[in-house]
Amino acid sequence: MGEWLVRAWETGVVDERERTVITGRAEGRTLDMIGATLGLTRERARQIQNQARRRLSEMADIVQDGWRETTRAAGTGPATPRAAFAAALGVVDHVALEELLAAAGLDVPRTWAGPLRGWWSADPGALDGALRRLVDTAPFCGDDLGRAASEAGLPAGLPLAWLLSHSESRLALSSDRHWVRRKARGRDAAYLWLLEAGRPCRADELLTPMAATTVAAVREALRRDDRFRQIRPEGTWALAEWTHLQASTYATAVEAMIAVVTESGPLSRARLFARVTELYPVTPWRLKQCLLSNQLGETPDGLVDLVSRGARPFEEEEPARPDTMAVAGEVLGVRIPVNRDILRGSGVNVHTWLTWRLGLRQAPMSRTFTTPGDHSPLVVRRGTGSAQLSSLRRHALELKVVDGCVFAVLLRLDDGTARVGHGCVPDTCPARKTQAATPSTSNV
Repeated sequence: MGEWLVRAWETGVVDERERTVITGRAEGRTLDMIGATLGLTRERARQIQNQARRRLSEMADIVQDGWRETTRAAGTGPATPRAAFAAALGVVDHVALEELLAAAGLDVPRTWAGPLRGWWSADPGALDGALRRLVDTAPFCGDDLGRAASEAGLPAGLPLAWLLSHSESRLALSSDRHWVRRKARGRDAAYLWLLEAGRPCRADELLTPMAATTVAAVREALRRDDRFRQIRPEGTWALAEWTHLQASTYATAVEAMIAVVTESGPLSRARLFARVTELYPVTPWRLKQCLLSNQLGETPDGLVDLVSRGARPFEEEEPARPDTMAVAGEVLGVRIPVNRDILRGSGVNVHTWLTWRLGLRQAPMSRTFTTPGDHSPLVVRRGTGSAQLSSLRRHALELKVVDGCVFAVLLRLDDGTARVGHGCVPDTCPARKTQAATPSTSNV
């Protein structure tokens, strides 16, 4: 009895043209593609498929009572393989079975990678929802993929590695075979590294797992993510979920300094620095930088107090101009080395002379410069501890620079515009050397 579907396929109940259409649809070809193969219109190919589906359904009604109800019951999950429907109906797993599944109201599950052929569900959107629940649990180690998938409600046997590696997936497989979010690869890699290490780590220990180029880039990335916290006075990084570690209740030294002044009133620098160091141990240099906060200022008698209580804001003194920066009238020129952080879209730290010259002498302050075309504007920011310039990645792609090249950035103070150029010396340009070493397609 279980072979009736195969006999119907082989004995002429379904003719050759109908078999071609059914097989093509099961393999993922469109009606337009199938119609072109048969010399038919798309609509005619659809009619042929519906005709075969109706004939097979009529046979199933004769041979097997309640097959529609059995089919729908087997397809209540987000995705069920065709073989499972064959087992539930007691028939041979065959391509023609897909027409019965469609006749019963089931459909191929939808995912970010497109339809998942060979699988069916009464709710074709449920699989996409379950996959997104899985993504929301990231990051996780490669060995934990099965457990995470089960907790997200995904059935066993799905081609998960293929689905998660698809270009439309929000996850990617890291070099150490862990699943991380595409837009947070470095931070997710650091999270898993710390989780495996089971101890706080120095920023330089996280350079390799995060694929970062500088310790400063590591620190900046971790500060922006509330999953991490810095342990003082060691300066190591730990996971916020590690409640057994002793850590400052303040997120930054600036926050600690403002809290002390708020509670104690005006203080001399020496007394303020001593109090803050007890709460949030940092270097004297960092404490001096904290005074640039736009919430802190100086009283007429030289004490540190809150600007909101009438203190005059501190302003940064002019630092020495570095050799990488120049000024000519209303134009500032900056040479910026290109590194992997820029190519990934991260901001780049710049010398504080630039922000001082732009009038950004407190923190936080920023200035925006428009650029030609559809590029995002360049933004120069002054923080209490560093200065940064952002939005250079698209320029890097357009200029075809590589790691080791140099940007030449011109900022006009009079009209707030900027231009970005390739600033390498031709004979020593890494990008030119790479292009010269790569054979042109015309010579292949």
